Amino acid sequence: MHKKLIVVGGGAAGFFCAVNAARMNPSLEVVIVERSNKLLSKVKVSGGGRCNTTHACFEITELAKKYPRGQQFLKKAFHYFNTTDTIQWFAERNVALVSETDGRMFPTSNDSQTIINCLLSEADRYAVKVLMQTDITSIEKKSDHFILGTANGKELIADDLCIACGGFPKATMFDWLIKLGHSIESPVPSLFTFNMPGNNISSLMGLSVPKATVKVMGTKLVEQGPLLITHWGMSGPAILKLSAWGARLLADQSYQFTIIVNWLSDDNEQSLRDAWHSIRTEYAAQKMANKNPFGLPNRLWNYMLNLSEIKEDTRWADLPSKEQNKLIKNLTAGEFLVNGKTTFKEEFVTCGGIKLSEIDPNTMQSKKLAHLYFAGEVMDVDGVTGGFNFQNAWTSGWIAAHAIAKP
Repeated sequence: MHKKLIVVGGGAAGFFCAVNAARMNPSLEVVIVERSNKLLSKVKVSGGGRCNTTHACFEITELAKKYPRGQQFLKKAFHYFNTTDTIQWFAERNVALVSETDGRMFPTSNDSQTIINCLLSEADRYAVKVLMQTDITSIEKKSDHFILGTANGKELIADDLCIACGGFPKATMFDWLIKLGHSIESPVPSLFTFNMPGNNISSLMGLSVPKATVKVMGTKLVEQGPLLITHWGMSGPAILKLSAWGARLLADQSYQFTIIVNWLSDDNEQSLRDAWHSIRTEYAAQKMANKNPFGLPNRLWNYMLNLSEIKEDTRWADLPSKEQNKLIKNLTAGEFLVNGKTTFKEEFVTCGGIKLSEIDPNTMQSKKLAHLYFAGEVMDVDGVTGGFNFQNAWTSGWIAAHAIAKP
């Protein structure tokens, strides 16, 4: 009799576990069970359809720091499979990955379908069976095997089981796993954008600044990076990273808080005050609306002047001190009230999931139940934006596969 592995979830982590287990142990029967009618749907939409496959961060300690939840767990796991291994794994299957200036890595085709095709062809090569539209509603351990109940009343039997179903937005959706003896960290959203209803900065939608510093008032949360103004508020890497690190805290505040934005990033309020006299002297005769010495987009500069009640024809030499103070404050410490959040495209990520203290990072096996494994976002692991969540999927999927494939 062949041993049978069932992987619950047809996403990145589930596929990576399935195809690697089938390759490492040809006598293993491997089945992927997917509740929807789509496979690898997050891979498809990631990175604007280009698939941000991983991140060019090769030092394990630094890599682990990119995960608000799961740092210590992944520090151990990355010793088995990390960024270098991901690049090599895909390269061996004729999929080259290239990094962009910000470190994000994409297939050279710039098409997520390349990654999908690679995984699907591996599944074909190693006879991995895929069951679509099969919703698992219950799992029971009987002696040396698992019995999986499905929504349509059928039963599936497995010797080994890997749960790679992704994150769930509601705690009740984990009930079928809690019945196996596991406990969860309650789920809250991560990687979301900030809504600012009624704020006229949304009139600048589409405008971005390559480097801004954003702080959540009254907290230690601060991030730096590109910032994008949208029709509902603010987005971009600086905001998304902030939402990841602050996922629980911001949920506790019902997504109502104030952020302080420094649009200049390399300056602060004091250093700008110190430099202000020489800036004024240099551009004394010029109209402020025509001369922006900070490299900000013109629309944003004019918005700042307007916000600081500075008339369009004001010359630098004639700027009154009251308006000058307002402008310095708006440039380096502008306050914006946030009320609500918006999911970042289809790349939603959940903070929360199976408690990591109940999973062995060396094998991804449950410490509660033998032959039960976890991979991907169903665990309480999530990374900031930039390919880190996929790296967790590849790492945990590969480690689980390696442990399961052992005879």
